[in-house]
Amino acid sequence: MPLTDRQVKAAKPQEKKYKLADEKGLYLEVRPNGSKYWRMKYRFHGKEKLAAFGVYPDVSLAAARELRDSARQQLTQGIDPSAAKKAQKQAGRTAAENSFELIAREWFSVRMSDKSEGHQARTMRALEKHLFGSIGNRPISEISALDLLPVLRKIEDKGHVETAHRVKQVAGQVFRYGIVTGRCERDPSADLKDALKPAKKSHFAAITDPKELGRLLVSIDEYHGTPAVIAALKCSALWFCRPGELRHVRWDQINWEEKRIEITAEKTFQQHIIPLAKQSIEILENLQPITGRSEYVFPSARGASRPMSDGAVRIALRGMGYDRETHTAHGFRATARTLLDEVLNYRVEWIEQQLAHEVKDANGRSYNRTQHLEQRRKMMQHWADYLDQLRTAASTSNVISASFGKQAG
Repeated sequence: MPLTDRQVKAAKPQEKKYKLADEKGLYLEVRPNGSKYWRMKYRFHGKEKLAAFGVYPDVSLAAARELRDSARQQLTQGIDPSAAKKAQKQAGRTAAENSFELIAREWFSVRMSDKSEGHQARTMRALEKHLFGSIGNRPISEISALDLLPVLRKIEDKGHVETAHRVKQVAGQVFRYGIVTGRCERDPSADLKDALKPAKKSHFAAITDPKELGRLLVSIDEYHGTPAVIAALKCSALWFCRPGELRHVRWDQINWEEKRIEITAEKTFQQHIIPLAKQSIEILENLQPITGRSEYVFPSARGASRPMSDGAVRIALRGMGYDRETHTAHGFRATARTLLDEVLNYRVEWIEQQLAHEVKDANGRSYNRTQHLEQRRKMMQHWADYLDQLRTAASTSNVISASFGKQAG
């Protein structure tokens, strides 16, 4: 006879566990502590096996019968219900372990630990405010461009176009980390390249007049800051790499024999070479006894285990009278791009390569890091010599100007 709800509810514990049979293999196992478990006996490939359907009253008699019927249906299809349930649980655990949020937090701890506090805060805010609530619990391998697009559209529709682009960039970094750690196969954010409204491009202020640049170089020489900051200012002008790339240069990335620095470019994630002029070598040799114990060439003033803060060069420029409307740390790139092209007459592709921009040849292939390296080495030495000339001319001009001032007085 099938069980009734009343019988199940009224079943009392005994000294030993016992069974109350329902039908079609389903029964209720009552244990001495009063717990009641739903079980089903079945045979699979000639072996007797047991399926567990949960605990009463969490699983009612009707629910247990539905689970039994589902298991019997699996058996008719040649599926072992217990093995299927185990595989489903494992898949659930794997999905949870590979969720976007879990991998994003792992990426954050691995890749963002050496970034400034402000950059870390902005990145985590983008994750928590815009991404975790919508796709955070999804397996990262199952997230498509169509899943990500509504998230970005919602931000864009509020008029925050730049934020939408920034969130897309952060998401892309998480997906690419998922790829290299074997949790997903592709970055769906790449499919949304032209899906968003274009962000307004803000150009970093930069001095492009040679005389004004000479005065800036003199100001850097006269600046009273820490050796690391002064060296970073000088190398910003000499190397014109991205500020983040400069701050993260490590001593082990300097190839003294080849006289060059080998880094990974921030934007393209490609290997990039900075040929070192003799002036750069001198700066680094003078700095090494001071910061050489640190991993970083330009360590933080708060501790040698971290790179210089992203505000150090900016604050130094401001202290010299160069605000964000006049010249910025990033502006050294525009300075070099302009003067190398318009004054020193170097080929644009050599300049763009040295700026770590993606440059393609006539056949549409990207130049690799070593192409035109000898030409770029000569260009970087010429650039350093040119800066020396501008600095000398500005110093002489300042002396003459001061002398006339005394005569007028």
